[in-house]
Amino acid sequence: MDRQTQTRIVDEIADQPLSARLRQRRQELGLTLKEVAGRAGLSVGFISQIERGITTPSLSSLASVSRVLGAHVGDFLSQPKVTAPTTRHDERPHYAIGGSSLVYERLSSSFPGNVLRSVIIHEPPGHRSEPIAHEGEEIFFILDGAITVEVEGERHVLEAGDSIHFPSTRTHSTWNHTERPATILHTCTMDVFGDEPVAEDQGAAIAVRRRNGLKSAPKPAKPRQGKSS
Repeated sequence: MDRQTQTRIVDEIADQPLSARLRQRRQELGLTLKEVAGRAGLSVGFISQIERGITTPSLSSLASVSRVLGAHVGDFLSQPKVTAPTTRHDERPHYAIGGSSLVYERLSSSFPGNVLRSVIIHEPPGHRSEPIAHEGEEIFFILDGAITVEVEGERHVLEAGDSIHFPSTRTHSTWNHTERPATILHTCTMDVFGDEPVAEDQGAAIAVRRRNGLKSAPKPAKPRQGKSS
């Protein structure tokens, strides 16, 4: 199947673009851009650009923002469901978030107790992801091409056959510094597919590391004794 006809652009849900739905949800909760950015481990400028439709978040960034908004990532993005233990290379749907240039193929299945989420990412030349920090851990394995993975300011140039494994709480981003597409196997423990139910207060419980390297956590609704987790 041709890649162009195979790729689905999954953004429009409920007759509203992703940017408008994210902004509306934030305003309903009475949260500022700064509060959402801090809790999601992203910059204020990036959240503002998402809401204005200037940029499109990656899968992990959308999942992180959704959690802060107390919503399910499935409320903003329709993704392929996988329940079988196997996938076939010529049968997996390719999908993207809105106008994003990143294309995904879901690999991992969904079953009670599973903690691994895995996708193949097709990253075009010159693409740079937004710096982000969130819970869990992740692995990048380069199937084809090359990318630069930056973790807490340290750059790692990875070529086909190379990999990197690190805690996702460390601020990280990727950059396809080459003139050819890169194909990446990405596995993480963050619920980027929205397979788990949303806890009512889970957004407020996320502690992140900001881009400047300082740890930050949202202020609790009521005063608490001791350090917040």
